[in-house]
Amino acid sequence: MAANSSSGGDSPSAPAPVRLSAAAHAAAIQPSSPRFFFTSLAGTNPASPHRRIAIAVDLSDESAFAVKWAVQNYLRPGDAVVLLHVRPTSVLYGADWGSIPVSVADEADAAEDAAAAAQGGPTEEELQKKREEDFDAFTSTKAEDLAQPLVDAQIPFKIHVVKDHDMKERLCLEAERLGLSAMIMGSRGFGAHRKGGKGRLGSVSDYCVHHCVCPVVVVRYPEDAAGPGGDAAGAGDELHTVPEDEPVYHDAPEVQKEN
Repeated sequence: MAANSSSGGDSPSAPAPVRLSAAAHAAAIQPSSPRFFFTSLAGTNPASPHRRIAIAVDLSDESAFAVKWAVQNYLRPGDAVVLLHVRPTSVLYGADWGSIPVSVADEADAAEDAAAAAQGGPTEEELQKKREEDFDAFTSTKAEDLAQPLVDAQIPFKIHVVKDHDMKERLCLEAERLGLSAMIMGSRGFGAHRKGGKGRLGSVSDYCVHHCVCPVVVVRYPEDAAGPGGDAAGAGDELHTVPEDEPVYHDAPEVQKEN
């Protein structure tokens, strides 16, 4: 009230800082569509007491599961949620945050591009740019699918996409730069292709656990969630917190008890 009465004085004072209500703040950081990509978190107040939670996504089933898990088990009202995606510059990443040998253009495409350029068609650079734009469009569409649980739960969020050749280091850098309270990411865990490995996490998730400045929550993707075709089965079923492996205790033999 004092601020309103002072507006009619002879020497008006400096306007009081505007403070958004919780609802207004939520609307400010909620994009009208997940297709809109944000390159910064300018809408997030650094002095806010609410948590800043990033869900690192790599457009895989594991990431989709992590988003659903976060909505049902981790996020709470007032959290500033970010879907954080590192767009690789050379190869595609998937599933267990590991490299998948998929190239944007194979040798056959390169040969066709060279032949088309020689005949006065689009140059190789123009064709490469077109592929990059197509992949960005695919990323936008896939990110919208991943964000659907947040939309359904009416949880405000941003989609933050950056490009880098080193995903694990960039995730840690963004965690520090954005001032995250925690980062959530999915991992397949003891996958069939990792049973002989030394650890249960993928290389990226393991690196983030040990190097991020904020706590990292790794959501293990259940092996029985994948059907014969690799698609997640029972995607609409209720999700539960993945329990940690519990130690098994056995009674000592009677001979040892007597000694």
